Order: sequence, then structure tokens, then C-alpha cells
Amino acid sequence: MDTDTRFEPSSSALVTSTSSRLGQFLLGSRDTLPLIIGAIPFGLLFGALGVAAGLSLWQTLGMSLLVFAGAAQFIAVGLIGAGAGIGVIIFTTLIVNLRHALYSASLQPVVKHLPLRWRVFLAFGLTDECYAVMLRRLDRGPLCDNGRWFFAGTVVTMFSSWQLCTLIGALFGQAMPDLNRWGLEFALVASFIGIVVPMLKRYPQWAAAAAAGVVAVWARTLPYNLGLLLATAVGITVGLLLDKPAEEAAA
Repeated sequence: MDTDTRFEPSSSALVTSTSSRLGQFLLGSRDTLPLIIGAIPFGLLFGALGVAAGLSLWQTLGMSLLVFAGAAQFIAVGLIGAGAGIGVIIFTTLIVNLRHALYSASLQPVVKHLPLRWRVFLAFGLTDECYAVMLRRLDRGPLCDNGRWFFAGTVVTMFSSWQLCTLIGALFGQAMPDLNRWGLEFALVASFIGIVVPMLKRYPQWAAAAAAGVVAVWARTLPYNLGLLLATAVGITVGLLLDKPAEEAAA
């Protein structure tokens, strides 16, 4: 059987995969499954809160289908429930989703050769979880010729699970009173911890994460979630300042 051997084994086990489209797709789907566990309660909660905020079932499902950005969807639903104007909703969710521009820039060398239809599809599905799966895969070495299908596997798996959880939450959330008090939103925190911590392998990365975390807590009361943007900028700056001397020393 033809196998992809152009990447190094992971630290835990030797990774081999078929280089076929289906093989790469299934590998991407498999590697995404552990992160879905943390997204399930998050999706259920969004479905319930969407309906509770006054959205219809179809409007709630439509937001997950067209937006597909968990944190931004929660913020939008909260602002809708509070009666905020459309301008405030758009601006606030834009600030929250600016991190996806960083994700895209990071993966640009991997997808720049793909046709436009592929780049649009993968950009739409570039969630935090999918980005984490792709980084871990790239840590093992370059993608094979059908590597785009690995990326597609992560996107389709995460997208499908998010839609299903939204539907279940919207349908049955009203039968579970005070669902928003169950603490299910902690699943988002746990999910992000699971995504970020394994990627912190060097001192500049740890310092950047710590600086961003401190600023995020300190600036959490800023309007329109501007604290998130400020924390991102500080984390990037710290990481670059500390990483540059390390690169120069290595050279």
C-alpha cells in the first residue's frame, strides 16, 4: 500500500497514512475528534441560548451554518438579547474574530498554491480547533500531495458536529431550564487550554502566552471585547521580541 513517509514520527507514536484523498480526509477527521469533546457542550449551549435570545430555530441554525465561529456567535446572541444595534454586533464580532487573520497568515504557505475554491472553503472552516489540528500535523513534517484533504477532514468533522450540537441545543434547550447556569461555557476554556498548552514548547511561546493572559484578564472590562485585541497584540509583541534574539544566536 502506498504510504506517506515524508514526515517525521510524532513523539508518541510512528504516524503513517495512506496518501489517497480518502485516507488523508479520514486522518484529518480522526485527529479532530478529541477536540470535538470540548466543543459539544459549547454547541449545545449556543443552540439553547440562541432560541432563548429570541431567535427562531432556523435563525439559530442559520447562524451556525453561515458564521461558524463559536465565540463570535455567543457574543452576537448576547448582544441581540440585549437589544444592541447591528453596527455594534458587527464591530464586536469583528474584533473577536481578528485572530483568524493570524491563523490564515500562518497557514498561507501551505495553501497558497491551491485553487481559489479550495482556499475559500478552508478559510471558512478555519476554526481554533482546525487550526490546532493543522499545526500539530505540520509539526510532523510537510503535507503530502493530497494534504489538502487532511485539512478538509478537520473542517468537515468540526463543522458537522457544531451543526448537530446547535440543533440539539435549540430543540431541547428550552426543556432544560437555566441551562446557561450549568457552567457549560467552561468547556470553551478547557478546549482552549487543551489547544494552546501542547503548542508551548519554547520560552518565547510561554512568555507570549503568559503576557497575553495577564493583559486579557487586566483588560477584560474594556468595551466591545477590545481587551482580546490588546492581549493578542501584546502576546505577539512579546513573542517576537524574545524569539528574534534566539534566532540570531542560533544563526
